[in-house]
Amino acid sequence: MSANILDAVIKLAAIKQLDKDVIQEIIVDAITSTLAKKLLPENELEVFVDSSNGAIKVKYLAKVVELEENLGEIALTEARAEYDRNAVLDQYIQRTLSLHDFEPKLVKVAQKNIMDRIRSLEEEKIHNDFSKQKNTIVSGRVKSIDDNGTYRIDIGFSDAILPPDEQIENEYYKVGDSIKAYAINIRTNANGTVVVLSRTNPEFVKKLFEAEIPEIFNGVIKIRKIVREPGIRTKVELETADPKLDPVSCCIGPKGTRIDSIRRELHGEQIDIVIFSEDLEKMIENALGIEGVRNVIIERNRAASVIVDDADKVTAIGKQGKNVKLAAKLTGLKIDIYTQGEFDEKKAKERRTVSHITELDGVTAKIAEILRHAGYTSVQDIFAASLEELTNLEGVGQKTAERLKEASRYF
Repeated sequence: MSANILDAVIKLAAIKQLDKDVIQEIIVDAITSTLAKKLLPENELEVFVDSSNGAIKVKYLAKVVELEENLGEIALTEARAEYDRNAVLDQYIQRTLSLHDFEPKLVKVAQKNIMDRIRSLEEEKIHNDFSKQKNTIVSGRVKSIDDNGTYRIDIGFSDAILPPDEQIENEYYKVGDSIKAYAINIRTNANGTVVVLSRTNPEFVKKLFEAEIPEIFNGVIKIRKIVREPGIRTKVELETADPKLDPVSCCIGPKGTRIDSIRRELHGEQIDIVIFSEDLEKMIENALGIEGVRNVIIERNRAASVIVDDADKVTAIGKQGKNVKLAAKLTGLKIDIYTQGEFDEKKAKERRTVSHITELDGVTAKIAEILRHAGYTSVQDIFAASLEELTNLEGVGQKTAERLKEASRYF
């Protein structure tokens, strides 16, 4: 380093993308700080770079002594042989040395000081650059893949990582592959400072929409909310103040070019465009994204029952239940999907559950007492009981049991 400091500075600055003049100042300051601890003020220490050969030079006043013991001293014999043949004790003689003339231990201390300061400068630069890139999509190339599956990516201003929990399942990249991701955070540890990226964050999809669809970028169409099962399905809720504008058409683009571009970046992830509605029932229909909705019943405790045609039930629920799950996240309600028959049976069960056995046709006071004593208190209890269980009750015959079961079925 000391033999050709300027070349070393230029190479280091290029690698770290740091200002070479700033690094040179750091080097000079670090060496000055290291040597100053070994010298006194009267030694008048000066560290500089020799522009003719790029070597680090150290200039200071050395006190002439009989036997040199400390850095700020020079032996009388050496002073007379190399500097002034008339030198005397306690005289100060100016010495100019190259860094490699100092003891190796002192040079190592100076080098460590230099690297610590450059690392600090590098981290400061990464933080400053990240503040400009945070919450944006960055592009880079995969440099390596850690044993735990973390991708290390060169994004230009810094190294970045894409941890496993921020990766889309079943997406795989090789070293050298190009990759886009959303900058979410910055992490500093013993190995330095890196930017943390994500491809699962819903904001990643939002930025892709903004980049691909001008009406969203300029605010004519507003993204209200995005819910996502990364790699499987995403629902994007949109609204516009312009009634003449069709948000779906804008997002799809001519021949589907806009939405297809986003899907390609997400490796085929299903994207549903959902139009916001103030009407909660309509909003649930829009969120589910199917045509065959017969009825939407808003229940208590922010729940909704949606009745669909038999042929549409599987589509409404979606693969692994993802469609209804995302619709629930989008609307903030618990959504249950039923066919008409299933819903009717659900309501009937609710009626039977809250109705006492005395409300059932054919139940006399005597029969009611027998049933209550056996633990049957609601119409649903009778409906759920088997014929055999009822006929085994003392005082309940076969015909009575059959009448009870028939009455509970059509209650």
